[in-house]
Amino acid sequence: MLNNPNARHGVAKYVDPVARGLIRIGVTPDMVTYAGTIGVAATALWFFPRGEFVVGTLVILLFVFSDLLDGTMARMLGTASPWGNFLDSTLDRLADGAIFGGILIFFATRGYAVGTAAMWVVTVGAFVISYAKARAESLGADAKGGIAERAERQIWILALAFVQGIVFIVQSPDGYPWVLTVAAVILAILVIITIGQRFNKIKGQLHHPAAPQSAPESDAGPA
Repeated sequence: MLNNPNARHGVAKYVDPVARGLIRIGVTPDMVTYAGTIGVAATALWFFPRGEFVVGTLVILLFVFSDLLDGTMARMLGTASPWGNFLDSTLDRLADGAIFGGILIFFATRGYAVGTAAMWVVTVGAFVISYAKARAESLGADAKGGIAERAERQIWILALAFVQGIVFIVQSPDGYPWVLTVAAVILAILVIITIGQRFNKIKGQLHHPAAPQSAPESDAGPA
């Protein structure tokens, strides 16, 4: 989630000692990946349907820390591999589904039709965005980009879920969840726009593939 080099450097002083400690006691990067995903999914599906958004969000943020730990540990051990990337990416989708699903259940079980519909669009749309990227890359196209990529979706929904939780604490847990409903509707719109952006980008590349560049001539023999 941290793509900014300065941000990564800032958290490294906290992540690295923890990573070294886990390595010393025999914990592997894959273990951390599994534990983080299970933690996020269990937390989201337990706290969010109950409307306990403050506690749920804070606990999820602790488990999201594993997103940084597993990669750091793999680099320290020299075991970074395509399998690790695949596992991390796949389990990220599971965690996303649990977070969105937990909020969807919250809306649905209370009869909030607008929020339910919006979160349904967000949940399905997030997987469409992910699949479109994977499928496009398998066809040699680049599908990165869009107004609401994974990090933006997570930050948006978790931040507004936290705010909604504060509102419930200050006012009443039985009140209408206006903050989260508006957040869900806006995110649904952004997800739809992102799908359109990716489809348009992929279509342009696949309909008009770039001509292969010929390798420059060289006097050197085969390596």
